This record gives sequence, structure tokens and C-alpha cells, in this order.
Amino acid sequence: MDEEYDVILLGTGLKECVLAGLLGVAGKKILHMDRNKYYGGESASMTPLEDLYSKFNLPAPPSDTGRGRDWNVDLIPKFLMANGLLVKLLIHTGVTRYLEFKCIEGSYVYKGQKIHKVPADEREALASSLMGLFEKRRFRNLLVWINEYDENDPKTYKDVPPKTRMIDAFKKFGLDQDTIDFTGHALALYSDDDYLEKPAIESIKRIKLYSESLARYGKSPYLYPLYGLGELPQGFARLSAIYGGTYMLDKPADEIVYENGVVVGVRSGDQTARCKTVICDPSYAQDKVKKVGQVIRAICLLRHPVNVGSNPTPGSIQIIIPQKQVQRHNDIYVCCMGQTNMVTPKDWYVALVSTTVETNNPENEIKPGLALLEPIYQKFVTVSDLYEPVDDGIKSRLFITSSYDATTHFESTCLDILDVYRRYMGEPFDFSKITRGLDADESQEGQ
Repeated sequence: MDEEYDVILLGTGLKECVLAGLLGVAGKKILHMDRNKYYGGESASMTPLEDLYSKFNLPAPPSDTGRGRDWNVDLIPKFLMANGLLVKLLIHTGVTRYLEFKCIEGSYVYKGQKIHKVPADEREALASSLMGLFEKRRFRNLLVWINEYDENDPKTYKDVPPKTRMIDAFKKFGLDQDTIDFTGHALALYSDDDYLEKPAIESIKRIKLYSESLARYGKSPYLYPLYGLGELPQGFARLSAIYGGTYMLDKPADEIVYENGVVVGVRSGDQTARCKTVICDPSYAQDKVKKVGQVIRAICLLRHPVNVGSNPTPGSIQIIIPQKQVQRHNDIYVCCMGQTNMVTPKDWYVALVSTTVETNNPENEIKPGLALLEPIYQKFVTVSDLYEPVDDGIKSRLFITSSYDATTHFESTCLDILDVYRRYMGEPFDFSKITRGLDADESQEGQ
């Protein structure tokens, strides 16, 4: 350990692992440490099931839950957009050779006490039970406009320049409030309504990402690694070895060492590894972060798939409950997976309900989500603090990632990864370097 590194990363959460991969590819010499005996930090995958029960101080799981090793329960499950930023970053690092992905079978939105499939193209829009006939036409017109919108071609603006507020763009198409709700929250994937006052181009790009991702695999825009997200940090650990990086689990970081206010190393016991930069999750630098809120998550074991009113019932889904449908400021997220994703034994399912905490009774806030899962076999509830760094770290060379938010997709996580990358490298990540798609990567595997 007594060597000098370009970067020491503390914590093997997904953000730190992706950054390790990106910096490894960029030729940086890396040491990656974690105080835990397992990969993943806050975003770890619990296997066997006994580990999940003991984490929540419960006796061993009942025998009808099957073999403990057949369970891979993610503490913070999040889906990947098939054409999204994280998939592009994974392809760039080369870690996809260690992973297999499966498409999530359905994307749904909650409206008026019912679950509806999210219409993602014009054909689905016209068949959707979410809207009346005339509203369907208005919504279809919006989708066609978004699909044809080109920031560099004013002819495609249709009197809505890129900087127009999104609320004004919606008004131009005469959409009603419920349609605005599911467009902003289930297609553009905003978790609150602040986006309505922001430039329309931001929402247009997000809705395009949704439809491009959907076009890749057809059932939904979301992908998930087989055996759960725990496969990602392990894939990065294997990748790091190729680039000459060093991983150390069960290695406490007792002190981040500074000289003249600038990071120079990390001490563990009586050893100090010197470095030019430290990147870590908030738990390793508690004096350099501020609390910005809380998130509640309920992991639920189920004996049945979630009933979304279709036949056959999909084995893996995401449901977004827009905040206005349940008189809240933040959306509630529900996701569910089963054996097809290799995260449970046969005929078992694992679901997660999450949201940003708004009151003194967080468990009451997720009731609308839990109600969609009943009956629940076993529930594991956590309320976690959300932290952000107090400064950008450029002077001190200590770069801290933010806590994972309540969303069940990775786009906001990726923006944080890219922000840390930019602050460290002094320039944004260049996505034009990524020329292959996930399928191209897969097809090379058989060669």
C-alpha cells in the first residue's frame, strides 16, 4: 500500500466503480479501498438471503424462501436506460464483457387509483386507456413534434424555440393536467414539477432518450443486469486489474491526509498510501458534506408478480406514481423483479418502493406504493440521509459523490458521475469516443 497513486477511491458503490473504470481507461494509476468485506457500499446486492435478514436484525429467513443463494437483493435497485448515459459509460470502459443484461418487461404509470402502461409511441398512444380520444390525438401530436425536433433546425420548432418554458410547450398542444403529469414523470422521468419552468429542450431530450431506449429492445426502455447490480462493482474490480489498478476490501480508511489544505494520501492503520486525488462516497468524508434530505426505501419479498391488469402478468416492471396523483411534491417509485432477472428463486419476486421523505412519518408516505404490492411476505424499510459535498473539491482535490436519490433509474446517478469526472479531469467526458452499442459489444463476445 505504501506507493503513490494518481487517485485513491474510497467505497465501491456504483458511482465510485464507474469513475474507477473511466479513470483506468484514461491511464490513471488507481487504488480502490472499501471498509466493508463486500463490494457495493450503500448500493450492495445482498446474497444469500440470510445476509439481508441479518442486516435488518431479523432471525434467519423461513425455509419456504428456498435456497438463500438464489436471492440477489439490491439495497438500491435502479434500472438502466437502454440508450442512456450509464450504458454508454459501461461500454466505454469495457466492463460489459463481464455482464449480461435483460430488458425489464413493462413500464407503467399510476393514474386515478389504477395502473396504466406508459404509451411510448404514436400507436400505443392511440390505444392507451390513459386518455380520452381527443386527448390521445393531442398527445400523439406532441410525440410527433418531439420526435422531429432538431435544436439546429428552426423549421422543426413549430413556434416553440428551445428556451421556451416546458409548461408553455404543453399549453401549445392543449394537453390536460394528467397527460402533462405522465409525460413529465413517466417519459421525461422528472421526480418533481420544477422542470415545467425550465427550457423545453431539456424535456425534449429526455423524452427522446426514453423512446430511443424503448426502440432498442421493445418491451420497455429499461435494462437490468442478471443477478442484480452487485455484478457491476465486481465487473469493475476485474476490469481494474487489466488497467493495473488495485482493489482492497475490508480496508478501513482511518484518515484522509492533507498538506496545506490539499489531499496527499489516505491512512489505514499505520500505513499511508500517497496520492494526488481522493474520490469517495459521503460516508468517508462526513465533515465535508451537508445533509439535503432523506429517502425512504421498502424492499418487499412477494409470492406473486405485481398485478398490472394485463395477461400474462409481466415478471419485471417499473411503476411511477406521479406526485400530483397522491398529493405530494415528489414521485413514488415502484419496481419489481423475479427469477427471469436471476434475483429470486422460482415463484418469488422482490419489489422496492421508494420516495423522497417529506413528512415526519415516512412509512405513511409510501403507502400508495405498498398497496400495489399486497400481500407482502416480508418488508425491510430503511430511511437514509441524502448528502451532497459542501464544495466542488477542485482546490482540495477531494471529490465526493452525492448520495443515491429515490429514483429507480440511473440517469441522475450518471449526471453526478460525469460531474465528478469533469471536476477531476478539468473537462467533460467526451461521448463521441463511444462508437459501439451494447449489442455490438455482445456480438463480439461470440467471436
